[in-house]
Amino acid sequence: MVDSPDASTRGFLGWVERVGNKLPEPAMIFVWLIAFLMLLSALGAALGWSASLNYTGKEAPQWGELKDGVLTYRATSLFSEENMARLLTEMPKTLTGFAPLGMVMVLILGAAVAERTGLLSALIRASLRNAPRAVMTPIVAVIGMVSHHASDAAYVVFIPLAAILYASVGRHPLVGLAAAFAGVSGGFAGNITPGQMDVLLFGFTQEAARIIDPAWTMNPLGNWYFIVAIVAVFTPIIWYITDRVIEPRLGQWRSTPDEELRAELAKSEVTAIERRGLRRAGLAALAVIVLYAALSLWTGYTPLIDETRTGPAQLQPFYSGLIAGFFLLFLASGTAYGFATGVLHGSKDVIAMMQEGVRMLAPYLVFVFFAAHFVAMFNWSRLGPIFAIDGALALQQMAVPAPVLLAGVQFVSSFLDLFIGSAAAKWSAMAPVVVPKFMLLGISPEMTTAAYRMGDSYTNIMTPLMSYFPLILAFARRYDTSLGVGSLLALMLPYALSFMVAGLVMTVGWVALDLPLGPGAQVFYTPPVEVLK
Repeated sequence: MVDSPDASTRGFLGWVERVGNKLPEPAMIFVWLIAFLMLLSALGAALGWSASLNYTGKEAPQWGELKDGVLTYRATSLFSEENMARLLTEMPKTLTGFAPLGMVMVLILGAAVAERTGLLSALIRASLRNAPRAVMTPIVAVIGMVSHHASDAAYVVFIPLAAILYASVGRHPLVGLAAAFAGVSGGFAGNITPGQMDVLLFGFTQEAARIIDPAWTMNPLGNWYFIVAIVAVFTPIIWYITDRVIEPRLGQWRSTPDEELRAELAKSEVTAIERRGLRRAGLAALAVIVLYAALSLWTGYTPLIDETRTGPAQLQPFYSGLIAGFFLLFLASGTAYGFATGVLHGSKDVIAMMQEGVRMLAPYLVFVFFAAHFVAMFNWSRLGPIFAIDGALALQQMAVPAPVLLAGVQFVSSFLDLFIGSAAAKWSAMAPVVVPKFMLLGISPEMTTAAYRMGDSYTNIMTPLMSYFPLILAFARRYDTSLGVGSLLALMLPYALSFMVAGLVMTVGWVALDLPLGPGAQVFYTPPVEVLK
């Protein structure tokens, strides 16, 4: 029986929806967090809050006091003359110096061209359009997780297309929609290659990690092996649940494709011009890859390799250069596709698309203004290292194993995801506390980020507060007009619960086996501190 609209507002999910709807916008959440932080810093300074640890370095990190081998952090009021002057005089610097901002802006300039020329949409349609019926579900799952690089196209193009394709072969369209939604949104942490989300989240991780280690630099590939493993683990889960649980539950789709459905299916076919564009885009992407290979391997000229260092440290320029690499990859392939298909007619069109991409960033820029100041003010107050050191000491005395700590991060992340959809908003608030604390306990920033990403992933499909949830519901009602919020949530719940269990096992297993998270990224971390005191 399909839930009625009134029924969908009752129970736990109804409570989640009501509470979530009362939450302010992410930017306003940070306004309130800043106000609370200012009051807390004044209280901490008045009560003399401090934390110390033995330190083997010769110079104190920023904001710390070093004396006789003991590094001490003391709470400082954000109402002090120094901090008020810093807040007002350095406001532009605080915003522009925020690491994620520059990285995201560089990436979006290239990604905007790739998206607006139609390259990403064509890639999605070309990869799915002729999928064999027998392996349609795993193909949908993998493409769904990979399609995060396409941003909105993953939801707007891929999910309804999957429903149409299932209907075209006589399978229930809601089965295709559920599989695609599970891959795109439930498998949000998974992918084949790093992309914009890696850069965005690691930007916040870097800001937090530098509370303990000012020299720590993000590696955009720091979770690469982990996110590929998510694809490998989640794909068979989606395949099994879709074909063995969801499809039998929905039963045989007794309708036949109508004219409108056939028209939509025909419209999704990749044209000869688009195929030519994809070939040109592939050649452009190959040229960028060859360029980076040459800059890394050319004898006597290796600007992306630091020859003065040894081991994995030699690759640091290469990792840092990947942000520019992704920009060039999106820009070159998108431009090649656009000119080949006739969407672009000159450089003015390319520049216009890049400008449109920046305009689309307006909500993000407003959010970043407040997030940047929250992170900076957290550092000025010294509360970050104080909480990290005191928290690490408490956990050290409790002898809490690393897997349990990371499982806690995962569950906190998944709980918050029920109310706050933005991955960046949650991580920018959590990272300044959990990253340095776990670093002091010997857990790397990359591993903490991976645990957060896992928790932020699977609850996307079990909350009506996810920004695309109403859109998915509208797509579903194309085939069942009586479908309600509760019905869609019930449809996706088996995926979410399975992902939650698999994600927990995967996170714990990764730590237990001490597997590398990516090139040069390990589970454990040796802090620049000898002994917590």
